[in-house]
Amino acid sequence: MNRAAPHILVIGGGAVGLFAAKRLEDRLDPGEADLCLVDPLSYTTYHPLLAEVAASTVEPRHVAVPLRRILSRFYICNSQVVGIRHADRTARVRLVNGEERDIPYDHVVIAPGSVSKTAPVPGLAELAVGFKTLGEAVFLRNRVITQLSLAASTTDPHSRRRSLTFVLVGASFAGVEALGELSDLSHQAIRAFRGLRREELRWILVEPGDRILPEVTPDLSEYIANVLRERGVEIRLDTTIASCVGGRIRFGGRYAHDIVEANTLIWTAGQQPNPVVEDTDLPRDDQGRLLADAYLRVRGLRGAWTGGDCAAVPDLTSDDPNALCAPTAQHAIRQGRRIADNLISELRGRHSAPPEPYRHRFIGVVAGLGRLEGVAQVYDIHLRGLPAWVLHRGYHLMMLPSTHRKMRVLTDWIIDAVFPRDITALGELEEPRKPLQTAARAPSLVTQSPRVPEPA
Repeated sequence: MNRAAPHILVIGGGAVGLFAAKRLEDRLDPGEADLCLVDPLSYTTYHPLLAEVAASTVEPRHVAVPLRRILSRFYICNSQVVGIRHADRTARVRLVNGEERDIPYDHVVIAPGSVSKTAPVPGLAELAVGFKTLGEAVFLRNRVITQLSLAASTTDPHSRRRSLTFVLVGASFAGVEALGELSDLSHQAIRAFRGLRREELRWILVEPGDRILPEVTPDLSEYIANVLRERGVEIRLDTTIASCVGGRIRFGGRYAHDIVEANTLIWTAGQQPNPVVEDTDLPRDDQGRLLADAYLRVRGLRGAWTGGDCAAVPDLTSDDPNALCAPTAQHAIRQGRRIADNLISELRGRHSAPPEPYRHRFIGVVAGLGRLEGVAQVYDIHLRGLPAWVLHRGYHLMMLPSTHRKMRVLTDWIIDAVFPRDITALGELEEPRKPLQTAARAPSLVTQSPRVPEPA
């Protein structure tokens, strides 16, 4: 590294971190700064297409963009940040082998994103699966197909019902898109299992609020609900999960004391800031988010920048002075670019244009609900069905941060349009050591050569 140049550290390879880093690469002169990005993973996941990964329409690797391919000027450190001491301008990281080291910096971009928000529900940690990571999406794809296989193979009616019952909690964008794609997958895949009928599938959507997808207008929300109901999805509003020990799911709220038995519980009920931001000397709000000012600096500090799901960013387009930007990819991408521009401005001082506040009026939303079905709300234009589905795919294809990945995803979609969906469940990926462990426990069979009798 060039010791004379300022050190810029980006924490997090998600949307904010990636687009900030890419902007810094594009706009900084060679040698103007030393650039480093820290993330536990070697790739960034394009989260809006996780539902299609779970539905088997897009290959998992095709939504994982290698950081080293698109950030050639950055030193990529694959490690977990365990502490930030901005007073000392250092971040402490832990490598996969347990080794810890300090990384010094002059400017830091803190954008580790968020993690799933859980609740103190008995049995939740043992049964539920989130929908936040690529691994979870792949697991759920395998899970749905494996449960169909179990139902087709068992002779126990109780086991059959449990395996064909799927419960999803949370009717936000992540939950609705996951439910739309996974239910579509199950309806198509069940045709290949002799003895199973589509009517036996039971999908239940649980939402504590009074309507699904509150981010869209009531008419689009009702349209989505009707699409799901036509697929046989039971929608339980004003409802919570009280307990789910051993797969016995007991509801609270409107359906209090009702019990459903299921082998699969999908949890998409909210998110919270990444725990990385807890061990810092930076100001946070009562929800644990870093406090950002209008310029995306950490409030009251120089050299510290933040945005995305882990930050409370003021929404300057709202009439409410306390309004914050929604934790969406639309904001995250633009906040990343604005952070980079303002950081460069501060770095160059009077030789650059002054920093600008972050201001972005929300354009709208798009959501896919399975093959040929979707909704879109762009400003005052509302689309549903096929037009919304086409817009959803076109928008996300455009936003994928890699030309290679764009072509691979487009190829996946073409294959999916021509051929039936793949129903191969690769469940053994969850326990890669099991075959060798089984072999190690088996009795050793030593083949001995037949004994030749000695001559008389």
